[in-house]
Amino acid sequence: MTYSPGDSAYPVPSSTATEGGSPAGSAKTQLRRVIGGSVVGTTIEWYDFFVYASAAGLVFSKQFFPSLDGTAALLASFATLGVSFVARPIGGIVAGHVGDRLGRKAVLVATLLLMGISTVGVGLLPGYDSIGVAAPVLLVFLRLLQGFSAGGEWGGAALMSVEHAPAGRRGLFGSFPQIGVPLGLLLANLVFFTISSTTSKEQFQSWGWRIPFLLSVVLIAVGFFVRARVSESPVFDELRDRRSRSSAPLVQLFRTNTRELLVAIGLFIGNNMIGYILIAFINSYGTKTLGLSSSTMLLIGIVGAVAWGVFTLLAGQWSDSWGRRRTYLVGTIAMAAWTFPFFLLFDTRSIPLMLLAVIALAFGLGLTYGPQAAAYAELFPTAIRYSGVSFAYSIGAILGGGFAPLLATWLIQVTGTSLSVSAYMLLVCLITLIAVLALRERPAAEREAFVLATD
Repeated sequence: MTYSPGDSAYPVPSSTATEGGSPAGSAKTQLRRVIGGSVVGTTIEWYDFFVYASAAGLVFSKQFFPSLDGTAALLASFATLGVSFVARPIGGIVAGHVGDRLGRKAVLVATLLLMGISTVGVGLLPGYDSIGVAAPVLLVFLRLLQGFSAGGEWGGAALMSVEHAPAGRRGLFGSFPQIGVPLGLLLANLVFFTISSTTSKEQFQSWGWRIPFLLSVVLIAVGFFVRARVSESPVFDELRDRRSRSSAPLVQLFRTNTRELLVAIGLFIGNNMIGYILIAFINSYGTKTLGLSSSTMLLIGIVGAVAWGVFTLLAGQWSDSWGRRRTYLVGTIAMAAWTFPFFLLFDTRSIPLMLLAVIALAFGLGLTYGPQAAAYAELFPTAIRYSGVSFAYSIGAILGGGFAPLLATWLIQVTGTSLSVSAYMLLVCLITLIAVLALRERPAAEREAFVLATD
């Protein structure tokens, strides 16, 4: 069956059935709540994730690995960043199973709380000088919890937006949870920039870096309030009413949708790898290799995050008219074409040229991120959709960005040139290009029927 918010047949939660005087008014209210819950919740979730990425590049080498030399300590810090990606598929499998069996909403609330608890834990964690080897061990454990949460969160936020969206606008509405990633990056960089600008270098290294982690308490409370008011996906509600849910969604996924799963994984590899170059690597590269201040690098990251968010929203809207495949194709080619110019401009140490480098990179990132939620939802049937999108997202993240900062740091150490990182970025983009070319896109009317089908 096909529903659009505002249609008389659109499923309306009983708790809000009279709000606004009509079911249509209630549906519109719920749609606003879904958008707010997706954007706010995902922003907070990824703020938590990115404050860790920023701290890994700026602080953790001294706090948790002081016995290692500079490069080795930085590599160890980035290894803890990457280890969370090992937990992502587990989080995706668990959340996918629960989300396909019990619903999207409960998983979204649970993953938000788990991310907040683990993030605050990092902010309270004593350093190596206080508790010795237990410090990095506990750091890795908390990072694994973050990875578990991130592996399950995105799929639920994406599906809530896409499955609630009006007909013909699933690309745009699917881009709302996507902008939570650049918004989370923006918020994390703003907080770090403010704290690093108002404390001395010694104060920042000693205690200032903990503040962004501890602020998560306030953000999680806001996110929990917003998400708790969002109704369950109408598509899942109908599926539950029809008792059509799969008892083993992951098994069914591998049995019936292996090709779609491989394509979905490939679509994300390039975006995630290059995204983590922007998110985590350039901070350490700019401060430790180029000799720029952390404030300068955080400011450049803020500009990159804003550009990424704008292009992500535009790409979601464009994919509704251009098609998902064409939008992905333009974005992937743009990323591949910019891999070498990016570092050639970055290495000039000229702030305007560095800003140009990140803005142009953000164009390709946005065009390969904005359509993702809708494209993923259109690849998998409703009964196994949460499992499909979460597993593909998690594996794509491991193969793409999981260890990208670590490998980029190692490449520069071995080769002595940032162009080796450019070559690495280009190779990963070509892998994603193969997946884009393999993507089979349904006609618009067929896409609509498929997303809302429950049999």
